[in-house]
Amino acid sequence: MIFIRYEDWRSYLRYYPVTSLLLAANIVMFIVELLNGGSTNGYTLLRLGAVTNVPPFDAEWWRLFTAMFLHSGLMHLVSNCFAILVFAPPLERLMGHFKYLLLYIFSGVIGNIISLAVYHRSSGLHLSVGASGAVYGVYGAFLFIALLQRNLIDESSRKTLYSLLMVGVVYSLVVTQINWVAHFGGLLGGFVLYAILSRFIKNH
Repeated sequence: MIFIRYEDWRSYLRYYPVTSLLLAANIVMFIVELLNGGSTNGYTLLRLGAVTNVPPFDAEWWRLFTAMFLHSGLMHLVSNCFAILVFAPPLERLMGHFKYLLLYIFSGVIGNIISLAVYHRSSGLHLSVGASGAVYGVYGAFLFIALLQRNLIDESSRKTLYSLLMVGVVYSLVVTQINWVAHFGGLLGGFVLYAILSRFIKNH
């Protein structure tokens, strides 16, 4: 079962340095939010780099990157960090640090691009933050593996992934505050990016 973490903290940091840095970046930015007006303050999130449909901020491309390290509320941070902590490490070991980082970051960017495209003409204010697009990119990569590289994942882990995706899809559609477009965009991005990058991965 690849989604069970057996490592102690020292081993975790040594085996998964990129994942550890991503977790640290999310936590540090959350502290920055708290020190600058609060994590649920829309103005604070906008100022720190949230994706939005409001001109002229909607044209600032760097927000596509910064938004994935911001979170609206403690539970938002905890849920995403837990997913990264538990489910991302096997992908870092499989892909290698650099390719894994590329997939994580650009899955999040793709999710944000698709989200901005969908909500750009919305009449109301739209703010989007969170690592969920990147997290779903990790899920998208594992979905590719589960469907097309079945020798790289055990049956128990495959079933866990399918269950996780089913719950995630339902939850994304039912809870109104969740940006389901970014979730599905990240999932698609991760699937496609892994398909491209897997050509350069040596299977064991």
